[in-house]
Amino acid sequence: MLSQMRNYQRFESKDLRVLGGRASDGIESQLFVMQTPFGYRRVAEMIRPEDNGPFAAILYVHWYEPEAHDSNRSQFVAEAQEMARAGAVCLLVETLWSDLDFFLKRTQEDDVENSIEEVVNLRRAMDLLLSQPDVDAGRFAYVGHDFGGMYGVLAGSLDQRPTQYVVMAATPHFPDWYLYLPKLEGEAREAFVRQMSGIDPIVHVAELSPAPVLFQFGTDDPHVPKERAEEFFASAREPKEMKWYEAGHGLNEDATQDRKAWLRERLGLA
Repeated sequence: MLSQMRNYQRFESKDLRVLGGRASDGIESQLFVMQTPFGYRRVAEMIRPEDNGPFAAILYVHWYEPEAHDSNRSQFVAEAQEMARAGAVCLLVETLWSDLDFFLKRTQEDDVENSIEEVVNLRRAMDLLLSQPDVDAGRFAYVGHDFGGMYGVLAGSLDQRPTQYVVMAATPHFPDWYLYLPKLEGEAREAFVRQMSGIDPIVHVAELSPAPVLFQFGTDDPHVPKERAEEFFASAREPKEMKWYEAGHGLNEDATQDRKAWLRERLGLA
């Protein structure tokens, strides 16, 4: 599995189709369609400063919450606009879980192949972002919420290009969520846990070092109990930081403000 994600087909300019763009208030936004190596396409939006660089880079990867209006690449638009005005080129990407029904449609037989493809797609998104003019590859943050954080840990451990990470409300083991449904019992359940164990985020989070990692968790998150969050954090190497918020799985405004301040400081933004 890891070899398929490590030796991926890199992004090329021919894989990109520009849909359109606009500029206002000192920033530019462009909408793209990206061709994947797997026969389907994904939409992405890039938000960048209008002036000249060098610029930092931020890849934002959203959460999965079917009942939320921002369970898609729009989740971080306002934050990306603010970071662009401060001097960062930001990329917001569509994912497997942008489909609100993806969790209902999938089965455990799908999860390994889906995971391989998602990591490849995220690494190709990094290719696109870092290929932009005036981007300083030495200032590159990955920000992921929920599945976005989990797959970011896996992709980053193989890629090593991000220099900072923010991991939001993520659980350390894929089966923690992928066993919600379909329900598995007995040996079938144990076999699935074994199958996913080689790519679980907790196995790879230490490999993000020496990049600093900010973990953000909610005290009232039903999907990430305190013991799982602490297990995940304990498995990461320094430099690392964990912050708790009186919030559920979606976190809150305090988390947003802390994250933006953390990114500004570490990326040298205005």
